[in-house]
Amino acid sequence: MLRQPRSVLAVAFASIIAFMGIGLVDPILKPIADELGATPSQVSLLFTSYMAVMGLAMLLTGAVSSRLGAKTTLLLGLVVIIVGAGMAGLQDGVAGIIAWRAVWGLGNALFVATALATIVSSARGSVGQAIILYEAALGVGIAVGPLVGGLLGHLSWRGPFFGVSGLMLIAAVATIFLVPPTPRPPRATSLAEPLAALRHRGLLITGLTALLYNFGFFTLLAFTPFPLDLGALQIGGIFFGWGALLAITSVWVAPRLQRRFGTLRPITWALLTFATILALMAVFTDHKVVLGVGVILAGAALGINNTLITETVMKAAPVERGVASAAYSFVRFAGGAVAPWLAGYLGEQVSVHLPFWVGAVSVLAAAVLITAGRRTLAHVEEAGSPVASVAEAQELTAADS
Repeated sequence: MLRQPRSVLAVAFASIIAFMGIGLVDPILKPIADELGATPSQVSLLFTSYMAVMGLAMLLTGAVSSRLGAKTTLLLGLVVIIVGAGMAGLQDGVAGIIAWRAVWGLGNALFVATALATIVSSARGSVGQAIILYEAALGVGIAVGPLVGGLLGHLSWRGPFFGVSGLMLIAAVATIFLVPPTPRPPRATSLAEPLAALRHRGLLITGLTALLYNFGFFTLLAFTPFPLDLGALQIGGIFFGWGALLAITSVWVAPRLQRRFGTLRPITWALLTFATILALMAVFTDHKVVLGVGVILAGAALGINNTLITETVMKAAPVERGVASAAYSFVRFAGGAVAPWLAGYLGEQVSVHLPFWVGAVSVLAAAVLITAGRRTLAHVEEAGSPVASVAEAQELTAADS
């Protein structure tokens, strides 16, 4: 998996830094709320603004990268993240942080969608191995992020924002020198293609499954620090355990389950396991040990789900990889953007247990949906690789019709 062109390894390294940005913020949610006099739902808007803009911007990624080329788009995304994260750390109010987190989401959209398509297109070996490399980068970034965020957040809640900005600067330099210039694709992608791709039921089912799953994922990520009520270092340690388990299962466990049981059944099992963990956290919300152990164990289910559902997206519809990734991410992030705010609102206005119940029911619904769509996604179990070119997409579309 590591015997890859230097361009692939450079993008994977930059992806690690990019995904560190998710977990870096997590340990400082409560310190921000305490120091700036904000409520959980207000602080949760740091995730909502980030996800909403990121999801909507996914519709633009294909059009931008097909006109600028992959390397330029990656660098543009990194520069926007550097500015967004750095400016967020300079704010004195929650509203300003939320606004600059939205800018950060724009940069992340440009980077993440292009990074996945670049790794899958350029990596040696199978599509599955390329996706495992991408998920490994995701897992390492998510695992290390909370630990670094806890260390920097222990000094000041501004530290993780400046940390992301600095790390992204390193990633940008690595991209400049290690990723060779990439030619523009022979055809420019239109803005309408990701939305048109959702007419394929397989891609739509996969996107809606991820949307429902995100309600549980962001309840875990954005709301759990409040009932845990621990310091930044302790929160960082717990979420480091979560990310480490996520990385391990995404790289080693998910491929073995896939070889033995196929792709769709392990996704369903992972979702059911995650729903069960959230239900237990809903019952025992007042017990910090249960919450901490639940967060860490959830990483195992999330690692399996992330790897296998990403591969499903790449094979779900006869469209180009970048278009499929953009369409899937638009549904997943834009649709799930309300989840962090809803979890905070329900926790402060109704019951501290309710966000976990809502997350558990949503993830259960995701398991039901992916199971109900097994016939539509049956080709995923058989496909050797996703569509690689426009010509292949047109041929498959014509065959379908």
